[in-house]
Amino acid sequence: MRGFTHAAAALALSMLAISGCAVPPSPPPPEPRLEPPPAALRPVADTVFYEIFVRSFADSATGPLANDGIGDFQGLIAKLDYLNDGDPETSDDLGISGIWLMPINPSPSYHGYDVTDYYDVNPEYGTKEDFKSFMHEAHRRGIRVIMDLVLNHSSSEHPDFKRALAGDPQARARYLFVEKPPSPIYLGPWGQTVWQEIGGQHYYGIFWSGMPDLNYRNPEVSAEAERIAKFWLEEMGIDGFRLDAIRHLIEDGREMSDTPATRDWLVRFNAALDQISPDALTVGEIWTQTEIVSEYVADDAVDLAFEFNLAEALMDAVSSSDKTALAYTLDNVEQSYPDQRYASFLTNHDQDRVMSVLDGDLAKVKLAASLLLTAPGVPFIYYGEEIGLTGRKPDERIRTPMPWDTERNAGFTTAATPWEALEPGHGIRNVASQAQQEDSLLSLYRRLVHLRHGHPALRGDYQAIDTGRDDVIAGVRAGQGEELVVVGNLSGEPIEGDELGRLRLPAMHRELLHGAPIVSAGPRSLAPRTVYVFEPARE
Repeated sequence: MRGFTHAAAALALSMLAISGCAVPPSPPPPEPRLEPPPAALRPVADTVFYEIFVRSFADSATGPLANDGIGDFQGLIAKLDYLNDGDPETSDDLGISGIWLMPINPSPSYHGYDVTDYYDVNPEYGTKEDFKSFMHEAHRRGIRVIMDLVLNHSSSEHPDFKRALAGDPQARARYLFVEKPPSPIYLGPWGQTVWQEIGGQHYYGIFWSGMPDLNYRNPEVSAEAERIAKFWLEEMGIDGFRLDAIRHLIEDGREMSDTPATRDWLVRFNAALDQISPDALTVGEIWTQTEIVSEYVADDAVDLAFEFNLAEALMDAVSSSDKTALAYTLDNVEQSYPDQRYASFLTNHDQDRVMSVLDGDLAKVKLAASLLLTAPGVPFIYYGEEIGLTGRKPDERIRTPMPWDTERNAGFTTAATPWEALEPGHGIRNVASQAQQEDSLLSLYRRLVHLRHGHPALRGDYQAIDTGRDDVIAGVRAGQGEELVVVGNLSGEPIEGDELGRLRLPAMHRELLHGAPIVSAGPRSLAPRTVYVFEPARE
């Protein structure tokens, strides 16, 4: 009632008491809701990351965004137990300890790499409060979360770029406008047009006209990048960033990649993030050769960088049954990077999916997974890889909805039409069907991730073993006083008998990944396209 103050209420209760009327007792305060504290995050070197395209992961079943055919934060929260249920004693979750979210900012595109507001979330995915709820639930399970931070360019729909086109001099200084393109016009690193034009105005955009490059020679642009990072670290609780396309940040005429100015800028930016949050992680997308990528890491321009040469070598070893390129690359990356500060993977959102690259050969796909998760580096798994999701370019077809079960739209949504059609074969390649099969790809991924987390040797040093065969790769992993021997038969034939004896492997005590029997201090045989993790015999 309007005007009924606290004082008036108190007086009314006093009068009731004086008149002898019983005053109803105040209800007891509600018991505080006790939630388990956030689990400790693993050191980055001990983390297994999982790359998620929110749009394609899970559509929420309740709430304002429910069943609209688009994945969102609430749908992601509902599936977190699949990734990690927070109980270290269980092994029926995937066991991942890190998540990389592809772009979550507002954007006019489906993919989000052209950002219109760096301080907000895509409304198709939810609200800032939804995102904070996701972060809370991830941290409660001990999951570290990084997000895509797209620094090289904004969207052409960004308010600053619109003001720039309208003639605002401060806004124009944030981009790379020219009176007219250089003559002769030169092309970009992969032969693309880089000088763009809208309404007679010319500007630089290395990817396309809808993504104008930002001008990092302008101190205000650099300061704004730091403010954006500070906002996400402090206000939104993110644990770090995957830095998109950063080898192209600062151009020097025709030199558009890996300029000294780019690396110097990233060194300063990374140091600034350390001042904001000492535990903030930066992972760089620097899609080029190991010798160049590793320089960024050595200079502390980024904390980790994706190892594209290693990814290519892993897939080559599986496809060719020959370890030559992989053995060389493993040795090269070990020597090139400090402290194994590189991110390993098989394929990602810009590449055809593993199952499609390997032509649906499940044995080869299992071999690829096993090599990745027993090798050095910090591994990243692209969503759906663990169930063999297929997909070939164009990009929409390698970012299709996640198949959860055999229901309509594979359990991704109950909407009539998901944002993108599911890949064929989801009646078999789905989570529910594989979760109960001990020999499924999903079950193998679960064992591999839990084994890696449970054994520090699999996160430690690597020393190659010369097996004398091009189709058998082996190495000793060692860390925190533990030593394991990883052996992979890359061929399509078993290795046994005298051939097995000639591999010069150390004496074995037991096998940890498959429970393979040990006979006379060695395996009975090495099955085709199979990786084994042995505990060596004690002296």
